[in-house]
Amino acid sequence: MKQVAPIKPSQIAKRQNSSIPGEVIETFNEIITEKYSGLSARVTQEEVIERLVKKGLKREVIYEKRWLDVEDIFRKSGWDVEYDKPGFNESYGAYFVFNSRRLSD
Repeated sequence: MKQVAPIKPSQIAKRQNSSIPGEVIETFNEIITEKYSGLSARVTQEEVIERLVKKGLKREVIYEKRWLDVEDIFRKSGWDVEYDKPGFNESYGAYFVFNSRRLSD
């Protein structure tokens, strides 16, 4: 019988991040580059989804597989990332804010 250890919380992000297709990261990179003001970039969730759909990914799959959960990936690359979505009785679109930490490459 095969011994299997339970997953550690620290291992979850790594497993989730490895399942995100390159097209998703590439799309975020494109939009961040377009929107970057020298300090930050505000990226709406809808504009990311629209571009991914144009690249052939299905909206339902993007949500189902949680491919927009990219915050940790970008934090590890030197960004402070905030995600905001509307709460109860709010009607704005969800968005990410990528703030530069001013680290050298």
